[in-house]
Amino acid sequence: MSTTEKYEVIIIGGSYAGLSAAMALGRSLRKTLLIDSGKPCNQQTPHSHNFLTQDGKTPSEISAVSKEQVLAYPDVQLIEGLVQEGEKIDAGFEVKLGNGDSYIGKKLILATGIQDLIPEIKGFSACWGISVIHCPYCHGYEFRGKKTGLMSNGDKAFHMVSLIRNLTDQVSILPNGKSSFSPEQSQILEKHQIELLEKGILEIKHKHGYLKEVLFADGTRQTFDAVYASIPFRQSKLVEILGCELTEHGHIKVNEFQESSVEGIFACGDNSTPLRSVAQAVASGNFAGAYLNKVLVETEFT
Repeated sequence: MSTTEKYEVIIIGGSYAGLSAAMALGRSLRKTLLIDSGKPCNQQTPHSHNFLTQDGKTPSEISAVSKEQVLAYPDVQLIEGLVQEGEKIDAGFEVKLGNGDSYIGKKLILATGIQDLIPEIKGFSACWGISVIHCPYCHGYEFRGKKTGLMSNGDKAFHMVSLIRNLTDQVSILPNGKSSFSPEQSQILEKHQIELLEKGILEIKHKHGYLKEVLFADGTRQTFDAVYASIPFRQSKLVEILGCELTEHGHIKVNEFQESSVEGIFACGDNSTPLRSVAQAVASGNFAGAYLNKVLVETEFT
């Protein structure tokens, strides 16, 4: 039998951004519901870095401690489930889970993250987050001085390779085909002796997610310790259902207060910024929760 319960705030997504928002709201005595599917995007990443007090911990360790601390606040409730539908109603917003249960909140916080669109390259998925990585600030120090590839092209690759070159002088760009660098960019790449491998990528050879070599379509192969990859992503279907505007790069468009284009909906974490890190997610979640409480206080204090 379906149920409909009412909350002041519903947070969809219970990873770092969602938990951080929930803590700010719980400490502000706001009746808050946190809905989480239990499938974080970094679930196979062995260690999380560049986050004070937690550097080197596994993502699951950080999450477990965070949940324990957040749920110590009696006004915060956590349920496991996947939100399938959402709509704006007179009382705020109603969200529905796959099991038929529905919940009503005056305000919504979307901490839904993003879904990486893994390319159909054999071995890529098994290495993603382990030795095929996305961020030099999150992973780069561990591969400093190592043989490193960059699976990207054009302006995005040119920007990324400068960051990677700061960590190792053994860098190759793998555009997975013909490159699209400008003559000026190509000249700079050549100046820094950055190898350009304009070949199709057939397979990533690895052992338990740790990269050994890249096999190219022409039959050649090359060893690497790590490969950075810039891959596309998509938002949760809920973002489209609720009508949130996106930026030109596909992130939820938010203002300086983490408010989306839909009144009453806030967004935080990976879904609304190109900077994907635990520290950023925690910061944006904390701010979203605190500012949302301010909005509620101002509504009540009249």
